[in-house]
Amino acid sequence: MTMNPNLDVYAARMLPEEEYFAPGHRACLGCGPVITLKLVMKALGPRTIVSEATGCMEIVSSTYPQTAWGVPWIHVAFETAASVAAGVEAGIKALQRKGRYPDSGRITIIAIAGDGGTADIGIQALSGALERGHDFIYLCYDNEAYMNTGVQRSSQTPYGSWTTTSPFGAKSIGQKTRKKNMPSIAAAHNIPYVATACPSYPFDLFEKVRKAKAIIGPKYLHIYSPCPTGWRIEPNQTIQIGRLAVESNIFPLYEVENGVWRLTHKPQNPRPVSEYLRAQRRFSHLSEDDLAAIQRMTDDDYQKLLNMEKATQPSAVKTASPKKATAKIARSSGKGGRK
Repeated sequence: MTMNPNLDVYAARMLPEEEYFAPGHRACLGCGPVITLKLVMKALGPRTIVSEATGCMEIVSSTYPQTAWGVPWIHVAFETAASVAAGVEAGIKALQRKGRYPDSGRITIIAIAGDGGTADIGIQALSGALERGHDFIYLCYDNEAYMNTGVQRSSQTPYGSWTTTSPFGAKSIGQKTRKKNMPSIAAAHNIPYVATACPSYPFDLFEKVRKAKAIIGPKYLHIYSPCPTGWRIEPNQTIQIGRLAVESNIFPLYEVENGVWRLTHKPQNPRPVSEYLRAQRRFSHLSEDDLAAIQRMTDDDYQKLLNMEKATQPSAVKTASPKKATAKIARSSGKGGRK
């Protein structure tokens, strides 16, 4: 059983009919990032401006003279999605102050990049835009490698995974490092909203995008987006793999709103990570010992999330009185205690 019944159903008629990321693009069959963008744009609507870095979604959606975008869209360099979005936001404000831009309601500005364009090449611009407090959404579609250029590792490639630049062999497990925790890095900037999502849970994703749209200030969305080509799965497995990732706690769904952490889905009986890993040929070389080690890592990471959720709830944040705090310090230093 899930915490939210909306997570267990999907009916296309329950979402807006309008398409702002059109079909007919050049994406691979079963492409997870395409499903992500389709849902995200339905949630954002027509009053949206997109700044998108070079990557899979830029390539498949904008081959001249055609475009899949039904809203203003800017292709930018790999490292500049966040800085261009910040510039668009600042520019609109400046033009509105001068009366040269129609002030007919709020416009949503969103920066979009893959995991490489976010966690590696674009992290400096992203950090700066979050720190300055620009009113925009940053979306990372995480397919866990540089898929557009031939499946090279990124800092979002998971431990043990095969890529063309992290091959496995007699002396290598494949990817030797663990994923950089980008949602936590974004949350450390003390921005109003951070969330993780997955298109296998469309209503959870849709609600989080709508929430981000309504909040003033910088927002960060990290969306797990399976890639059949790079992950060595069949095109019809995309949704299944996404669900296995969430149900095994490999990719938990949570949000951080004004510093309060909340898991939006807690599997009652988590699936073993081996089910998720064995379903993808990029992990087919892992031994039973490797699977057990990844299970321990996953359990530890999930427990840390549960601890953060508990520690940041308003009821858990209590300020001790000066007298009690002084007594506690005295006891810890060996003074003022019982002799």
